[in-house]
Amino acid sequence: MISANEIKREEFISQMVEKWLGNPLTRSALKIICNEGKSGNRLEAALKMYSGHRVNCGLSDAFVSVIVKLLMDMGGGLLGIPNQKLKDAMRDPVIRRAITNIFTGIAEFGVQKPFTSSAPFLVVWNYTKICNLRCKHCYADAGVEQMEGELSTEEAKRAIDEFERAGVVAIAFSGGEPLMRKDIFEVASYAKKKHFYVSVATNGTLITDEMAKKMKDTFDYVEVSLDGFESTHDQFRGVNGAWKLTCAGIKNCVANGIDTCVALTATRQNLNEIPELIDFIEDELGAGRVIIFNYIPVGRGKEIVDLDLSPEERRGLLKYLYSRMMENDCKTIFYSTAPQYSTISWEYAHGPTFPTHFMTREAIRVLQDKTKTLAEFLGGCGSGRLYCAMEPNGDITPCVFIPIKIGNIKDQGLKEIWRHSKVLERLRDRKSFESCSKCKYNTICGGCRARAFGYFGDLQAPDPGCIHNMRYWEELKGALGESALTGEPQLAGSAD
Repeated sequence: MISANEIKREEFISQMVEKWLGNPLTRSALKIICNEGKSGNRLEAALKMYSGHRVNCGLSDAFVSVIVKLLMDMGGGLLGIPNQKLKDAMRDPVIRRAITNIFTGIAEFGVQKPFTSSAPFLVVWNYTKICNLRCKHCYADAGVEQMEGELSTEEAKRAIDEFERAGVVAIAFSGGEPLMRKDIFEVASYAKKKHFYVSVATNGTLITDEMAKKMKDTFDYVEVSLDGFESTHDQFRGVNGAWKLTCAGIKNCVANGIDTCVALTATRQNLNEIPELIDFIEDELGAGRVIIFNYIPVGRGKEIVDLDLSPEERRGLLKYLYSRMMENDCKTIFYSTAPQYSTISWEYAHGPTFPTHFMTREAIRVLQDKTKTLAEFLGGCGSGRLYCAMEPNGDITPCVFIPIKIGNIKDQGLKEIWRHSKVLERLRDRKSFESCSKCKYNTICGGCRARAFGYFGDLQAPDPGCIHNMRYWEELKGALGESALTGEPQLAGSAD
């Protein structure tokens, strides 16, 4: 268990950093450090020099590098990380870009709880609307036809150039089925060469051994959807035989050494299968990660609102996932897009808090016992703060589940959209959220904004999937019909 002294130490560091970075003079200095220099962003260049690389820079850039070295050494000391370990970490261009993004965000937006990055840390790119399945819950309403105006190969590369200028760290290709578009490897490889963290979300049916070998050279992370055992999955995905192909695809990814995550959308249709399905994923498929997606009433998902979990069922599932992960012999990392997951980790107190994607086991070990500090920093729902989405035609939206166009990559710079969108301002203003603004978990959860919009048509409405918003859930049951949002499914052993 975490000791009282350790809690005080983490709180002391958090408060000290908050006061130091929140100081107007410090923010002014950060703006200078994060400004553009001879070799691009001065902070990123300084971090590169800190790691031991030679950088062609001017006198002012060299001065900044000295300041950054002092700050890195001091920060490492406060966090108990040896200087050499920090220097080794800074050799990774993805980590350098991530740190630059974070500190530039502090320079621009200040020290906020929760944090807002200077540009989307992650862009989820719905690369095409074409798909070979017909999933009941598809937010994109994907099918056999391309979306009108899908970006060409060259336009897609120019979008990646724009992401680089903005300071984006990670790109996740999604769909539709991204592997059905012929230029996916050309464009994803282009992003990889630009030092992005590159991932892909796929239904897995097209991943042969040969395809997996090709993916290994391109993608840092692969997320494959599996919504249950054969009958459940095939019914949910709308194509008989999909389950067998998907399982084979997952095995091919694992066999070729790809960092593989199995994704499923939790509904009343598959809730009771989840514990056994996780056993199957661990023992038979060999994937090291599982992510549970929140059901969102958007796209074709509007047609299955009766399958949504109750707040009690959702909380029970999240508690089950977290407690299982904390067992000593657990082989799997569990994530969830439900922001209430952060409140579960907060309540456990001794465990780590997770962002939605891309957390490694090494990062978990580093962040162990730092739940409070990290939870307030990440802040649960990251829509409009930490990430955004892009449609196949270049339209920018706050989230793949929030179909509100806030700009287009062909017409505007991503940073311009990120900084000036009124829609994103509403998403960042948690004090104006109905019900959620009064919750003690406001800064670490905030409720799922996509569910708020999907159910009430208002980004600042309550998330009816939370036990603290039971009144709104009961109102929905009355409006949609009592039988629509109630039923038998209840995860065994999940009750409080």
